[in-house]
Amino acid sequence: MISYTRFTLDNGLKVIVHEDPSTPLACINILYDVGARDESPEQTGFAHLFEHLMFGGSINIPSYDTPLQEAGGENNAFTNNDITNYYLTLPAQNLETGFWLESDRMLSLAFSEKSLEVQRSVVIEEFKQRYLNQPYGDEWLLLRPLAYHVHPYRWATIGKEIKHIEDATMEDVKAFFHRFYLPSNAIMVVAGNVKHDDVKRLAEKWFAPIPSGKRPERKTIVEPEQTEPRRSTVHRDVPSDAIHKVYHMAARMDKEYHAQDLLSDVLGRGQSSRFYNALVKDRQLFTDLSAHVSGSFEKGLFVISGRLRNGVKPEEAEAGIQSEISRLLNEGISEQELSKVKNKAESTHVFGEVSVLNKAMNLAFGELLGDIEMVNTEIARLQAVTVTDVMQAAKSILREENCSTLYYLRAE
Repeated sequence: MISYTRFTLDNGLKVIVHEDPSTPLACINILYDVGARDESPEQTGFAHLFEHLMFGGSINIPSYDTPLQEAGGENNAFTNNDITNYYLTLPAQNLETGFWLESDRMLSLAFSEKSLEVQRSVVIEEFKQRYLNQPYGDEWLLLRPLAYHVHPYRWATIGKEIKHIEDATMEDVKAFFHRFYLPSNAIMVVAGNVKHDDVKRLAEKWFAPIPSGKRPERKTIVEPEQTEPRRSTVHRDVPSDAIHKVYHMAARMDKEYHAQDLLSDVLGRGQSSRFYNALVKDRQLFTDLSAHVSGSFEKGLFVISGRLRNGVKPEEAEAGIQSEISRLLNEGISEQELSKVKNKAESTHVFGEVSVLNKAMNLAFGELLGDIEMVNTEIARLQAVTVTDVMQAAKSILREENCSTLYYLRAE
């Protein structure tokens, strides 16, 4: 069981404390309730740009990294379609340094033209290197708009196109910051060798004076049900052909989510999965083939992805995938097969909780999703899934009319 206490400052900042005296470290994890789904379709990539800008100096601290490193700490951040998450770890006796750093950049960034230009260049270069000039880099730039036609999940976190970041003005950047980077739109978890009373004192000292701001209202945009299969084929300079099949599935907190997650494990997690044994090992249609779920906060995607063995036609490889899906739908799965993937999922979850930083992140995610206790109930929810639940999940989502297929082929 992961123990925690929590309180909320008058400005709306939610604070969660997890005391773990077994470590000499402390971590501060600040989750902002903003991701790529909150962007305008004409100004994408802003949440990711801000992940970089937040390290470019704040109003009273021109360099974020230097004082943190001097205190023996390290930091990083990530952005996805749902959230932006910043975290640091440092020796517990230097905890206040972390409070000082994080509170100042929540109060206000420096907003210098130099910082904007530096970080804009970094993001543009990342877009080119990771998504445009790397083999298979643009797969999700193609898959998202194929699967989503209305929902803002239709663009990747990096953005739809480089031009959106190239054209971002200082006024655009300031408006995005003042809309989303607010105490009332954030959750802070402090974990490690800390005490609740000390954290509360430091939170009151460093964060309470920051103005609350008005928490943004998120518009609910529902992706219409997909009623016919969608297909796309592209040719790229890559070493081997690839196939991606994505199906619309449940949101992270929907009751069907865990059954659909375990279904992906049955089909395509690791070398004991059905896909690996039938299509990689036995029939040798693929060099690798896997299945996973996106885990999105709103309705997500069930993803099947594989690289074809040279000489195999994509139509033959796709037929192989479909034959395994049909076999599962017609023959079902055994209790033993389900038990195996449950145990693997449980061990992954348990090992993940060894890190105090992972515990801090999971507490923040649970709080944002409206159920902080999920850090302690996730294994029970997985173990409660039945064979019937998994088969219902398969019949519900593995339908051809619910599928978008991308052939990603070698240039001819």
